[in-house]
Amino acid sequence: MFKINFFYALFALILMVIYYLITNHFHRDRKGLEAIFTNSLFQINRNLQVYLQKTARSRNNREWRPSAICINRYSFKRENLFRVLNWISFKYGFGTYIHLIDGYYSRENSEKAMIDMKRLIIKFSRYPNHVYIDTLLSPSYTSAIAQSIQLPGISGMENNMVLFEFDKEQPETLKEILDNLALVKAGKFDICILASSMIPFDFKRDIHVWIRSIDQENSNLLILLSFIIQGHHDWRKSNIKIFDLCKQGSERMTRIQLEELVTNGRLPITSKNIEIIPEDPDTGYKKIVLEKSRNAGFTLIGFREEAIRHQGVDLFSGFEEMGNILFVNSHSQKKI
Repeated sequence: MFKINFFYALFALILMVIYYLITNHFHRDRKGLEAIFTNSLFQINRNLQVYLQKTARSRNNREWRPSAICINRYSFKRENLFRVLNWISFKYGFGTYIHLIDGYYSRENSEKAMIDMKRLIIKFSRYPNHVYIDTLLSPSYTSAIAQSIQLPGISGMENNMVLFEFDKEQPETLKEILDNLALVKAGKFDICILASSMIPFDFKRDIHVWIRSIDQENSNLLILLSFIIQGHHDWRKSNIKIFDLCKQGSERMTRIQLEELVTNGRLPITSKNIEIIPEDPDTGYKKIVLEKSRNAGFTLIGFREEAIRHQGVDLFSGFEEMGNILFVNSHSQKKI
């Protein structure tokens, strides 16, 4: 057609598209083009999943990407956890959002789960997202976590990160999360716990990252996550600011190492946005964080498993005056 007459061929194709759109508009109850390709897409997806599984060994040494799964029973009350998962998975990673429904599996509960899933898909569709949404029926929080972390990654890549959330106004749920961290760590997952605040995210303010000299294993993951989150268009007007609490006398060496890490990783973080703070025994760590990050748009702080054993829920308290905080624990040190 195009060889005979380019303009008539183009005009004919445009007319065909317009005719299809008009017909589809007035006959929405009938199946459109998606019905033709649905089975083909299922076959392609199956073949891709099998291929990725077979080539998993050859991909083991490739760069780290987040493949996160989150478990939340408060999906209809708060949206902060979904938004964080969306930022992590939107451009560089993959995300699976599990809405937990307490109860045993039955016909009645199964129907309720299907209704809730449809509601959540509609609810979160106002945010452009690449998150897979599902529901899970479980009689206990522990069994729900055990089931969720064994789910295959929807992308064909194994899940490597688990996200949790607690409300700063009602921190009672935090103990339930901490009681199950050993179960998640047994699966070699990175762990993120969102301290959700009534203070909304301020996308015009900076993303603050806190690194400590006793917490070097988490440092690379903290920096990577801040870079991934800032890549979402919500944070396009923000900058990443890194605070490194180091031992007194090692400020110069700490700055050189951190700047070298940022440069080699080609991260969009300027030297002026790296602040080295010497530790002061008379000034508590939390007091310094509050002073510097009280008005941050979003804050990322590392935490160690050993600290939880000694401090428990107190490790996450004392930040009530701040906005949303993502506490991060890395299973292993990541390469930037």
